[in-house]
Amino acid sequence: MDGVHHDITVGTKRGPDELFSSVSSGPYIMSTTANGNDSKKFKGDIRGPGVLSRVIHIRKLPNDITEAEVISLGLPFGDVTNLLMLKTKNQAFLEMNSEDVAQNMVGYYSTVTPIIRHHPVYVQFSNHKELKTDNSPNQERAQAALRALSSSHADLAVMAPTAVLRVVVENLVYPVTLDALCQIFSKYGTVLRIIVFTKNSQFQALLQYSEGASAQAAKVSLDGQNIYNGCCTLRISFSKLTSLNVKYNNEKSRDFTRPDLPSGDSQPPMEHTAMATAFTPGIISAAPYPGATHFPPAFTLQPASLTVPALPGALASLSLPGATRLGFSTISTGHCVLLVSNLNPERVTPHCLFILFGVYGDVMRVKILFNKKENALVQMSDSTQAQLAMSHLNGQRLHGKPLRITLSKHTNVQLPREGHEDQGLTKDYSNSPLHRFKKPGSKNYSNIFPPSATLHLSNIPPSVVEDDLKMLFSSSGSMVKAFKFFQKDHKMALIQMGSVEDAIESLIEFHNHDLGENHHLRVSFSKSSI
Repeated sequence: MDGVHHDITVGTKRGPDELFSSVSSGPYIMSTTANGNDSKKFKGDIRGPGVLSRVIHIRKLPNDITEAEVISLGLPFGDVTNLLMLKTKNQAFLEMNSEDVAQNMVGYYSTVTPIIRHHPVYVQFSNHKELKTDNSPNQERAQAALRALSSSHADLAVMAPTAVLRVVVENLVYPVTLDALCQIFSKYGTVLRIIVFTKNSQFQALLQYSEGASAQAAKVSLDGQNIYNGCCTLRISFSKLTSLNVKYNNEKSRDFTRPDLPSGDSQPPMEHTAMATAFTPGIISAAPYPGATHFPPAFTLQPASLTVPALPGALASLSLPGATRLGFSTISTGHCVLLVSNLNPERVTPHCLFILFGVYGDVMRVKILFNKKENALVQMSDSTQAQLAMSHLNGQRLHGKPLRITLSKHTNVQLPREGHEDQGLTKDYSNSPLHRFKKPGSKNYSNIFPPSATLHLSNIPPSVVEDDLKMLFSSSGSMVKAFKFFQKDHKMALIQMGSVEDAIESLIEFHNHDLGENHHLRVSFSKSSI
């Protein structure tokens, strides 16, 4: 191998796919030292991010990831021709058999965040056009896994007759949409394609998973279940088809691996406002009709999920990955206002909602309703952030009461007219310096987690010690269970509160707290525990 080799420094923090962006052009090689630690040596091709390549860069992998799990991310889209594992950096590279296949894979995972062992992983184009690997033990394992999985790829459905399910919805009292079915069935694996239709006066669907095992699991778990209380019963069987051919992406059919498909001439889907009119006795109501019940907790989807229209009843608590970015007709860009109800009117303030909802997006305006102070409107900067905040915060306890969050019929929050005082219940935060997501590509996007008892603290000045922070967080009456500075960086720490509710209130109270020395504390939810 000619040319200069560049060692990548372990521990250096870089942006997406920048790990190898400082190297010269050509393919790269990985060698492994005797103790199993990866030492990377590369010749690379410097190209702008997002430029097409058949090499896919996968980041934020769990520590115990297997070669088979990485390869399985690529197999639904086409043949995987090479694999490079960088386990010490929680990263991997997949080489697909063509740029078209790689483009379909990146396009799909940009809207449906893959979850491996409860961890979201991130998929993007690499700066490299091809992989070349050596004969180190690590790479021999990777190549063996690649050969085994590639040879059995055609046999993945042997465990089940097919990866395609036929779904019949009986006793259809309330409307069921394509998006609703996607929400339910995505719990059991990657949904590639779906078609909905009416046959013999019955609402039916054909749904294709990436592998037969997912279809088998969904059939076992969902057959005979009711989508809503006492109605909309799922009857599931294996289809005689082995694959679905989808020509249009709309409310009747969708191919998640082909975001480039046209929408066709079908009618637009039922808008959220129409559904609200049909099912909601009042705008403030948390349940759209009497008797609507939620699925058990097992049906909750993974956190980093997609945006779809808010759904009535049992499905209201579910969320899917951001289909708006595919150009599908889901939440229109105007639907970025959330209706938050069941608030504690004695304690809630616009600032408190601004800080809490600001964990999941940039809050533009907040209005606490003048005559119903247990209700508020929160305007996010876009519909994706609104869906993200709703899926993470709905049902969480604030000031002793569980939040109820739905999409509002309003497209924006009106400020009070000049000369009309509303006791400070409406606030405009559009120019706030505390927005976490103002910068495009901000690292905060990859650190969005559900509320948890453990908080991540950052921007801690050198003079502040553990006791200072424990005293600060216990000053509001909450219990601090554990604390730990980051070993390599004392500007960051984890603090574990007595409960998730305590952590939520602590985040609201102490985010942006002035610690002196021109340092304002940054607080967010952590996926880790101490």
